[in-house]
Amino acid sequence: MADTGGSSASNVLEKLKAYIRTRKGTILTGEILISFIILICYAASYYGGYSAVAICEMVFAIIFMVVFMLELDKQFQVVSWPWSDLIRAAIGAALYLITSFICIIGGGGDGARIAGGVFGLLAAILFGYDAYTIYMQIKSGRQHTAAATDDGV
Repeated sequence: MADTGGSSASNVLEKLKAYIRTRKGTILTGEILISFIILICYAASYYGGYSAVAICEMVFAIIFMVVFMLELDKQFQVVSWPWSDLIRAAIGAALYLITSFICIIGGGGDGARIAGGVFGLLAAILFGYDAYTIYMQIKSGRQHTAAATDDGV
């Protein structure tokens, strides 16, 4: 029997390396890393209740990164992947913005919570940029052409 486990793992690793070099891969990698940093900050704070936002957004970013990296979006066409990704990024930007303001305003004396809020503002900017790029991609994919008219009638 041939051992295909090693070649499959190296193939996935090569796809990961190639995908991270794309603009979308870089954005998703940044979202995962900054969500992990925010998770660490919130976990170190006195009140870690806001870590759920960081966990959810990090998991969703990982899921979308795997889907796009392995090109599963081309296989599962039942889901509108660009619109799903746009909704994920827009909700992530809004949630990070809201929780960051709450943590920065009410985090007096808790440095980790304030640091998580500051990183959350940076994450909101990154998620907002991701939503903007996705929206522009969707918009450019919808090039409308003039409808044909029957001039002979």
